[in-house]
Amino acid sequence: MFEKKTTIYQKKDKDTWKKIKKALKDDGIKHVSSGHYFGDSVSPNGIGGMVDPRDFAVGHQVDRDIYYIDVPESEKNAAVEAAKRHGLVPVVEEYKD
Repeated sequence: MFEKKTTIYQKKDKDTWKKIKKALKDDGIKHVSSGHYFGDSVSPNGIGGMVDPRDFAVGHQVDRDIYYIDVPESEKNAAVEAAKRHGLVPVVEEYKD
């Protein structure tokens, strides 16, 4: 329960994040932590800062969050194998400002 956790997934891909979370739950992997955070290093500010012109290019607001999944170190191999059995590839991408 208080074991150190390691990241098995960190990427700007919400759909795969949801699928991996479901795969881990279906395979009984316990104590999984997951979430997302704002990952855009260029955010609008100043006059008119609430309007970001990049949001109008595709017709809807762009998802700029980075999604992550952490598991206990002892469960890392089992979690990665569970994702692979479901046809998913857990990826950890480094995002730096």
